[in-house]
Amino acid sequence: MSTKYERSMKAWAQLVPKLLPFADAASPELPLGRLLRLALFQVSVGVALVLLNGTLNRVMIIEMGIPAALVAIVVSIPLVFAPFRALVGFRSDHHRSQLGWRRVPYIWMGTLLQFGGLAIMPFALLVMSEPHPNAPAYIGEAGAALAFLLVGVGLHTTQTAGLALATDLAPVEARPRVVALFYVMLLIGMVASALALGWLLNDFTQMRLIQVIQGSALVTMVLNVVALWKQEARRPDQTRGDEERPAFGEAWREFTAGGRASRLLVAVGLGTAGFSMQDILLEPYGGEILSLSVAATTALTALLAGGTLLGFAWAARASMRGWDAHLLAAVGAIIGVFSFSAVIFAEPLGSSLLFRIGTFGIGVGGGLFGVGTLTAAMSLASCGKSGLALGAWGAVQATAAGGGIALGGVLRDTISGLAVRGALGPALTGPGAGYSVVYHLEIALLFATLVAIGPLVRHLGGDQTRVPSRFGLAEMPG
Repeated sequence: MSTKYERSMKAWAQLVPKLLPFADAASPELPLGRLLRLALFQVSVGVALVLLNGTLNRVMIIEMGIPAALVAIVVSIPLVFAPFRALVGFRSDHHRSQLGWRRVPYIWMGTLLQFGGLAIMPFALLVMSEPHPNAPAYIGEAGAALAFLLVGVGLHTTQTAGLALATDLAPVEARPRVVALFYVMLLIGMVASALALGWLLNDFTQMRLIQVIQGSALVTMVLNVVALWKQEARRPDQTRGDEERPAFGEAWREFTAGGRASRLLVAVGLGTAGFSMQDILLEPYGGEILSLSVAATTALTALLAGGTLLGFAWAARASMRGWDAHLLAAVGAIIGVFSFSAVIFAEPLGSSLLFRIGTFGIGVGGGLFGVGTLTAAMSLASCGKSGLALGAWGAVQATAAGGGIALGGVLRDTISGLAVRGALGPALTGPGAGYSVVYHLEIALLFATLVAIGPLVRHLGGDQTRVPSRFGLAEMPG
């Protein structure tokens, strides 16, 4: 009987990694169950991101009648804290605590901030949309700004310390797959929460808004508590109050010594901005310039996501063949250059097929670039300094993405408006001029990315930046 049971368990153990992407990220030090439980904090981050950047945009503008400009300002507030992720990671590397924890206090405080922001958010939004005649007009705006700021600070803190904890727990050879699994969990959280929030707010009422947002606060708390439970071992000898802690400036100078880290972060910023400026423009471009239907432009999101998954699969196979992480990022940038060129030529050729090919290629290039730069950043983490390395990568990536999206929208509106009025000459007279300028700028940024990352590929060979193991999607067709 026991032999039959052992054979059955062995068969399941062989089958599960084939059915579940990144299941092979598990190791004796970090079993699959514990790993998936730890990854739940990424699901809570996904819920917050969708709520802030997706669901509430439409609700605030359409159902609540709040001016779009004010909504844009409030929604962008969480990005204010993004540059401080490196400091959060550094502090978690050197946290002093009698309890012996370094990462747990930061994840917990981030969770409390997320919960608090989401708890007060619906009431602040209602006051902002329907101010009381006897109350100052700025009360609603100030409350909403505070709520969004708390959620932003919380999710950035939680994500930085959580990824650092995962890096600490996982063996060196499994770290890239672990972090990649967490990124997949983030996507799962975003997709699931987008579907759930859309369904729950389909019949909008003020009471339903309060229930949904505060329900999201409760879900965040539950997921993060379950994720944290018995994950980090207590090591009081490493967190003693008398333990000497370097200054952040000193640690940053040591981290960037030699120029390798600085050059990588410059490449991350340029490349992320290059891939992000089109985030809010592809669907309007397809509808306004190529006359695609709503259903056709909505399908572009699936094309982009499919391309990103293919990028992960490509990265998995390339890593098995020993590709340098910087080379993976560079190949992603090159694919992005050709893909944006295809999108640009889709307008004069009137080709929706070329536009779709370009969109898919942007996803592939972005996936390769993200995997390559994240793996390269992880190779910079050493001697318990994973918080600083991953925090720096996250700070640059989040700031560049937010700034790129905002700049893309502003440039499109400004250039298109000037072109329609004939202020740019006879060659640029249509609404497509604004889109074209943005796409050309993205190509320029990706070329700048190649300039920044090229020396890393050329001079930092050996085993320093090799992807130590596959990412777990090698079985995907590609």
